[in-house]
Amino acid sequence: MSSQLRGTGVALVTPFDKKNDVDYPALKKLVAHCIKGGVNSLIVLGTTGETPTLTKEEKVEILRFVAVEADGKVNLIAGFGGNNTLQVVDEINEADLTGYSFILSASPYYNKPSQEGIYQHYKTIAKASPLPIILYNVPGRTASNILADTSLKLAREVDKIVAIKEASGNIDQCMKLVKNKPKDFIVLSGDDNLVVPQLSFGMDGCISVIANLLPKEFSTMIQHGLNGEFEEATAIQFRLADIIESIFEEGNPVGIKSALGLQNITTDAVRLPLVNASDALREKIKKQLIQI
Repeated sequence: MSSQLRGTGVALVTPFDKKNDVDYPALKKLVAHCIKGGVNSLIVLGTTGETPTLTKEEKVEILRFVAVEADGKVNLIAGFGGNNTLQVVDEINEADLTGYSFILSASPYYNKPSQEGIYQHYKTIAKASPLPIILYNVPGRTASNILADTSLKLAREVDKIVAIKEASGNIDQCMKLVKNKPKDFIVLSGDDNLVVPQLSFGMDGCISVIANLLPKEFSTMIQHGLNGEFEEATAIQFRLADIIESIFEEGNPVGIKSALGLQNITTDAVRLPLVNASDALREKIKKQLIQI
């Protein structure tokens, strides 16, 4: 079952309207845009979705809405993370996960748990979850790194843990995961700018931010890489390199929402404490879109 995670996943933004309410017509348009672009999975309520700023009621409705709009055409992955293990368990148990196949759960932030604490956190979540779990290592946001040995221990010892989104940017750590993982364990990139070299040594795809905007281009790049066609994949990676750098310049999802606004897919609105992209960044992204 985990093999269906190979390829391109999109960490969906949550569109907001001018009143800063969830913009469901724009979300409908974004889901259709990504599916038409050939992605394999949609990730709902992830970091890129500004989940910490959403109410409980909004989260419930967004999960339901995307499941209806996707209509079984792609894998759906629900984001559930936090630094209170038992609260994460409660949120998963209370959620209507109809239409969803996996849960993506970011490593606890702020607490800075030990590796044993991280292990026990995920083991507890997996035991309670009705769906398979994808680990999410993003030390740039959580201030703690899931070491490869910890991820591998979880992969070997907890049947319900089937994959990892590895966003450490550490190539050595990624290689250690791929080299030593169980056969069916999936290793996905969380770094849009590193995907092609990661695919070259056996990673299985990417959960991407830029694919909100350019699903067809990014999916084509991933497929070339999975096929071993690295000259073609590298050409696309280089073509997208500048805009990938730009969308993270003032934080995520500030940049990608600016780009989506310029393409009239969603608005560029974000919720505090995030603020809209600067005029300078917006102009830079606009020029890069014209070049692409």
